[in-house]
Amino acid sequence: MVDHSMQSTPRNSRRWLFGLLVLLIIAGLCWKFWPGSHTDSAEQKPAGRAGKTGMMRPGFGGSTGPIPVRVAPAVQGEFPVYYKALGTVTALNTINVRSRVGGELVKIAFEEGQMVKAGDLLAEIDPRSYQNALLQAQGTLLQNQAQLKNAQVDVERYRGLYAQDSIAKQTLDTAEALVLQYQGTVKTNQGAVDDAKLNLEFTKIRAPITGRVGLRQVDVGNLVAANDTTFIAVITQTQPINVVFTLPENTLDTVLTRYHAGNKLPVEAWDRGDAKQQAVGVLQSLDNQIDVTTGTLKFKGRFDNKDQALFPNQFVNVHLLADTLHNVVLAPSAAIQFGNSGTFVYKLDGDKKVKVQPLVVGDTDGDNTVIKEGLVAGDRVVLEGTDRLKDGSEIEVVNSSSEVLTTPTEHLQGKPAAKGETGATAGKAQKVGS
Repeated sequence: MVDHSMQSTPRNSRRWLFGLLVLLIIAGLCWKFWPGSHTDSAEQKPAGRAGKTGMMRPGFGGSTGPIPVRVAPAVQGEFPVYYKALGTVTALNTINVRSRVGGELVKIAFEEGQMVKAGDLLAEIDPRSYQNALLQAQGTLLQNQAQLKNAQVDVERYRGLYAQDSIAKQTLDTAEALVLQYQGTVKTNQGAVDDAKLNLEFTKIRAPITGRVGLRQVDVGNLVAANDTTFIAVITQTQPINVVFTLPENTLDTVLTRYHAGNKLPVEAWDRGDAKQQAVGVLQSLDNQIDVTTGTLKFKGRFDNKDQALFPNQFVNVHLLADTLHNVVLAPSAAIQFGNSGTFVYKLDGDKKVKVQPLVVGDTDGDNTVIKEGLVAGDRVVLEGTDRLKDGSEIEVVNSSSEVLTTPTEHLQGKPAAKGETGATAGKAQKVGS
């Protein structure tokens, strides 16, 4: 009979040795990675990675050296306040060209998309039936003119005879009445002749306005009727051209004050991506009532459109220059910080430290912000590196001597960017504080 207690003893011993080996490995790893166990090597290696300036980047290895930052100055200058909205380009005039007489279309005298002038020939209807009608009217007129002349001769003769007391007064009166009758007939005939001439002229369909012709709707050989629902072509007047847009009622005070004072408010049309300026015009007119459903008022800008950059029914971004603030302090918007205590910036206190400077801010265009209180022209503020700063932090300015800082004034001279919001809520340049 096998003794199982003797077989289990060697197995238990192996398990005990394996467990002891694992404990030794764990103890060695703990010793190796325990903080302070390699003081000498820590003294030989930096706790963080060196930046371009040769100092440690903050937050790596617990470095307590100066924090590298980029700075820019606040400047004094002009700040244009733009209102931004979505607009629709509308033609100054749109004409559906129809025929005023009926007949067969025998000629098309325009190319699709062609620019035409008022009075240019567009199409022609077979004129032969209208020429015949004119001849008939002219013939009838000649007949009645001859009868009128004969009646007038009779009147003159009867007047002489009546003076000699050779005829009765009734005979003279009848002759004079006949003259009046023939005069009326001649006038009627003359009207028929003029109407026939007009219809003959209407066989030549001409452009009523100057503009661009669209796609034609009929072809040569088609029969057209007077005032047919199918038009010959559409002409749109695109020089000048209008852009219709809306602004919310809470932004109307500034615009209406300057508009009613006779100021020409510039209006810019930008593409759908709001990246390219397409045309510049002026505020032309405004609606007479606010839309109660949206709380907005319609405006219309007028553009010369000499280069045909704007097209009817095109959607554009509208930038309306509502006002220009003069001699205001401007600071980069990237330097503006927001906290529980309000809006502030990190302002340089000397060359090596910063301090928290509370602000009262005004309008902004996204790149620059109007500073109402808290800064003066020349104050330097931190643009980059603010995440590790606090009041009194030591800093190192790392702006390269060859690096050109874009100040708010330079930005405005280069490109007057539009402000505000888009669509029905478009309004004054967004305020970032009070």
